[in-house]
Amino acid sequence: MSIRVFYILALLLFSSSLLQVARCEPDPDAEVVEADEGGDLGIVGEDVQDFGSGSFNPSPDVETLCVFPKNPSKFVAAGEEAELLVGIKNDAQSSINVIAIEASVHLPFDHRYLLQNLSAMTFNNASVPPSAQATFPYIFGVSKFLQSGAYDLVGTILYEIDQHPYQNIFYNGTIEVTEAGGMFSVESVFLFCLGVTLLILLGVWIRSQIQNLSKKTKRAPKVEVGTGTTDGSMDEWLEGTAYSQSASSKSKKKK
Repeated sequence: MSIRVFYILALLLFSSSLLQVARCEPDPDAEVVEADEGGDLGIVGEDVQDFGSGSFNPSPDVETLCVFPKNPSKFVAAGEEAELLVGIKNDAQSSINVIAIEASVHLPFDHRYLLQNLSAMTFNNASVPPSAQATFPYIFGVSKFLQSGAYDLVGTILYEIDQHPYQNIFYNGTIEVTEAGGMFSVESVFLFCLGVTLLILLGVWIRSQIQNLSKKTKRAPKVEVGTGTTDGSMDEWLEGTAYSQSASSKSKKKK
């Protein structure tokens, strides 16, 4: 019985480990929402330069921050829209022309593995005067095929000062992707059922051990007790002796 319970526990633990591995592996057939083409990032006005999809340095006179106004715990439902706010502070001598905000989703243990490019949001005539602050919304949505778990979100704001392009990374942290439609995911239900099954099997095993122990304690050694009958040949051999006379006198007294 105990060996059978051990095999069942090993099978359940192995299936749980397979689920964790599958959770970390990206889905090759997942739908990827591609970001807008690099040329679209510069289309905020007819006289604005097209910067393409290059990488630029941040300006030392610009500070950025990020806030999740409706979701401080940073839980993002797969396939549904989420919103964050990007704050920018202009300490330069010239105005800032904000061009676009874009973001991407990466594996938390390796940023070189890009899972999804989120859609870029462009702005028309979005300028921040010197010594001023401004806030810009960014609405994004991760793929509905992205499995639940922790991922890294990297957000970038693209802007220009005096026709020179710059970019700042306003957020580089973890978000928790959950399944849409409720708090209970397939993984959480499976883990709950696994825990209940393990508790039941543990209770059955403890009960069987207690029963085996009680059976061993109840068993007592058998002691053979001789019968009280006397052999007839022995009576004949003792007939006429003092033993037979004393036995017959005792029987008479009892009568």
